[in-house]
Amino acid sequence: MKSTDAKRGSGTLAVISLSSIPLVMTLGNSMLIPVLPTMEKKMSISSFQSSLIITIYSIFAIFCIPIAGYLSDRIGRRKVIIPSLILAGVGGIICGFAAGMGGKAYMFIMIGRALQGIGAAGAAPIVLPLVGDLFGEDEKKVSSSLGKIETANTFGKVLSPILGAFLAGVFWYLPFYAIPVLSGLSILLILFFVKAPKTNQKPIPFGEFIHSLRAVFKKDGRWLYAIFAIGGIVMLVLFGVLFYLSSTLEKEQAVTGVKKGLFLAIPLVSLCLASYVTGEKIEKNKVLMKWIIVTGLAVLAVTLCSAAFIKNIWGLLAIMFVSGIGIGACLPALDALITEGTEQEERGTITSLYSSMRFIGVAAGPPLFSVLMDKSAQWLFFTAALICVPALLCSFFAIDPKKKRHLQHV
Repeated sequence: MKSTDAKRGSGTLAVISLSSIPLVMTLGNSMLIPVLPTMEKKMSISSFQSSLIITIYSIFAIFCIPIAGYLSDRIGRRKVIIPSLILAGVGGIICGFAAGMGGKAYMFIMIGRALQGIGAAGAAPIVLPLVGDLFGEDEKKVSSSLGKIETANTFGKVLSPILGAFLAGVFWYLPFYAIPVLSGLSILLILFFVKAPKTNQKPIPFGEFIHSLRAVFKKDGRWLYAIFAIGGIVMLVLFGVLFYLSSTLEKEQAVTGVKKGLFLAIPLVSLCLASYVTGEKIEKNKVLMKWIIVTGLAVLAVTLCSAAFIKNIWGLLAIMFVSGIGIGACLPALDALITEGTEQEERGTITSLYSSMRFIGVAAGPPLFSVLMDKSAQWLFFTAALICVPALLCSFFAIDPKKKRHLQHV
């Protein structure tokens, strides 16, 4: 009994430790959003230049994630995660020091942000395959752990605007220094509580690996491409709507600072809770995972259509709260399907491609919705709902969990 309890406790600590990674990476990006207007004044830069401080992080992450996934399959997950967290911390230190450099500050901050993006690529996306490695024999544990990790990711989004505004109220560049501190804590947690399972399997040559990967997509490409597309669309809509809400609250309601962060947290709280509950309930039931994704996307599309007819800000926030439930239900189910449906040898690469699609959605959402905002709120929400339709069709027709070939490969 003691041995079982100890094992269970160790698993819990491992999940908590792994959850710190997406939390840190989310804070590292989103925490700067409320500080951008202050940066423009302090460094005498344009709003476009300040937006690039956010964009460069995602761009470097998008291109480096597949490389990190491949390396994690070849040399091990922790050997990629820990150096990546160190790199993210170094990037934060460079940004913090650059804040006092006058005219050269912007250039060095961009360099630091690029390093943080590379660090993010090798840290957060590798968590998904590592969970599969740790608990692969217990699909219920995998699903539950992925739900907790998605919850931590979302909690980071909830906390980011509030914490960023608070820290910037002390010193405008203090959010930069928060990242190396948080990265250091995450490294300690990984070193002490996450023990990757040992494998006697030797890494296969690169050419053979590519051949194997092609075979996977030839056999299981239908459901894999569907999950990639759904993940990208969901994140595009989420960050696009958050961008719209942020602009509307500040320009039309004169809500700024920490108060605006609290308002933006309303849809994110429902997303966070839905992620946690879904992760606990889906266990290893892949049929249930599919129908949760279908239902979540349907809820999202319907609420976005409804939002087009609402003028009151509180009514809009209430509708967005329900939208958050739809998105929050989808994400852990998508994570579980792709993590449990791939073998360990290619798991890091495939889940990293999925993470890249999510990052593309994050990067594309705000600029796309900024263009739609120039037309009208109704146009924006109807378009957002229409964007959800391909994801809904993919989830309904392309994901078939009853067929074993869609859940495993040779």
